[in-house]
Amino acid sequence: MNIPFFSLKRENALIIDEFITATTAVIRSGHYILGSELLQFEENFAQYTGTKYCIGVGNGLDALVLILRALDIKEGDEVLVPSFTFIATWLAVSQVGASIVPVAADDSYNISVEDLERHITDKTKAIIPVHLFGRPANMKSINEIAKKHALYVIEDAAQAQGSSINQIKCGNLGDIAAFSFYPVKNLGAFGDAGAITTNNKTLAAKIYKLRNYGSSEKYDHQLKGVNSRLDEIQAAVLNVNLKYLDANNSSKNKIAQRYLSAINNSKITLPKAAEAGSHIGWHQFVIRVKNRDVFMQYMQKNGIDTMIHYPIAPHQSGAYARDFNPHDYTNTELLCQTVVSIPIYPSLSDKEINHIINSINNYE
Repeated sequence: MNIPFFSLKRENALIIDEFITATTAVIRSGHYILGSELLQFEENFAQYTGTKYCIGVGNGLDALVLILRALDIKEGDEVLVPSFTFIATWLAVSQVGASIVPVAADDSYNISVEDLERHITDKTKAIIPVHLFGRPANMKSINEIAKKHALYVIEDAAQAQGSSINQIKCGNLGDIAAFSFYPVKNLGAFGDAGAITTNNKTLAAKIYKLRNYGSSEKYDHQLKGVNSRLDEIQAAVLNVNLKYLDANNSSKNKIAQRYLSAINNSKITLPKAAEAGSHIGWHQFVIRVKNRDVFMQYMQKNGIDTMIHYPIAPHQSGAYARDFNPHDYTNTELLCQTVVSIPIYPSLSDKEINHIINSINNYE
């Protein structure tokens, strides 16, 4: 048996005819930028997240950068970010010239609210909680801290399409949110794509301009904007995939529950179950194990592909290694040394799921 970590070909095959129909219609329309498919997706995704506005952009990193620019966060300002995350969260802050202030992760892999407040200074302007691997961050506490210190809360919801707290979707839990629709995400496009959601009319209007060369009307450039527009082909693909998002998340949740209940090996640390009122749209199922290389080789011999999210923390990367003291992030580095992601996607068969569980339980 050979179980791939993930297979877009396998997943997309289930609805390939819908993709062909939707993208062919765009090709035949002759309208490929800022057209009806984008408008429809922005309306659909705003409705899905329960927000008033959705602005389609080029990718998730652009979404974060545009948000920071719209909030006028710049050099001299500080932004609190998780120490354990994909590097895009950090890069966005760097791109606007602000200072990164890393905050430790808790045992859910998300930003630690216990460690958050001590990092706030008079230069702090925003907090970027990441809903890592699809698990919502502790938004109640984060919002309370932000309100106390008059800070913006920017959700990095790149991995949390469909996740929620008390039936309020990620993307509607802070002041504004950034999404990535990279193909392997719970809601994925056929290339790079992203979006921003908010209930703030002023911010939305500014971002609509910033994404399109600073213009709301052709050749009238009111702001120093960029070219970051979600194109019609990607919007058409997303309109198809959005119809299946909840069903796919439900399938993945059932697999996660089987893992949580059936994997029983003292060498394996499982992720926490969802907190009360919280719904995880599982993007990755991340376990922890000592001697990770040995474990991954064992899984490979059993025909199971695994991956690491993430083997290198942002502060360890060449981009930031000179800026931060590694001794301040020993817990983050320990996570990077022990985390392993196992397959979790809707088309996994019962036989494949059982083989993954049995293989992990038999690991010595």
